[in-house]
Amino acid sequence: MTAAPSTSPAPAADGRVPSKVPAAENTLRILKLLASRRGPMAASQIASSLGLPRSSVYHLLGVMEANGFVLHLHEEQRYGLGISAFELSSAYSRQEPLSRLGRPLLAALVDVLGESAHLAVLHGRDVLYIVEERAKNRPSLVTDVGVRLPSHLTASGRAILAALPKSQVRALYPNAAAFSARHEVPGAIMKYSALSSHLDQVRQRGYATEHGEVTPGFGSIAAAVTDHLGWPTAAVAVTFLEDKLPSADWPVLAARVQKAADDLSVRIHGRPTA
Repeated sequence: MTAAPSTSPAPAADGRVPSKVPAAENTLRILKLLASRRGPMAASQIASSLGLPRSSVYHLLGVMEANGFVLHLHEEQRYGLGISAFELSSAYSRQEPLSRLGRPLLAALVDVLGESAHLAVLHGRDVLYIVEERAKNRPSLVTDVGVRLPSHLTASGRAILAALPKSQVRALYPNAAAFSARHEVPGAIMKYSALSSHLDQVRQRGYATEHGEVTPGFGSIAAAVTDHLGWPTAAVAVTFLEDKLPSADWPVLAARVQKAADDLSVRIHGRPTA
């Protein structure tokens, strides 16, 4: 008896399996492409980038424009994201998926390490803490949910800054007035040259550290969570009493933190740093 031929679509040249709903897939591909660019694009550029017929692209753009997902800039003859796309972004923030996806990973990290962990995002020049998982019998920390701290002082902030383009970091720290300190500590980062040098070390190491700049006696280790473009979305960090953890053990702890950050990157369909 002859086996029935497979009904599964053959993979395309780029490895993608063709969708059974190509119009829906191509609509999403156009939106993702526009979201990845720093400015609007011409329809011909979109068609060329995605390998689609121009006629199909114009048709899909027309439907998306009618529904507010793209905006046609007539003078430039280009298309950008519309208000409906922005509303999706706002809904994403309201539903707090990053917190929901990150919390169980942080809880597991706390169970393994016995130290408190938190998740933070960049907010201007500050980091904003959106999840905290406190370890049993560990003291409360200033990094509670909703707290903002200068990013250059924290391991979380340094992990995120190190994953940004250097030009972006420079724009965030244009002069000495952008720097502040909570405590007097040796080697405090109070100017851009010191920050830039420190971030180079973070990039080489693959994780960021902090030694008492936020709270005397406490250290932190952090790693960045990155999206599908490699852009830092957040940072996972653990905080501990420095006199309880020998410096020789920090790389082992850092590997655990990096694994949690990479796992969260995968959960948000991002690109792990490893």
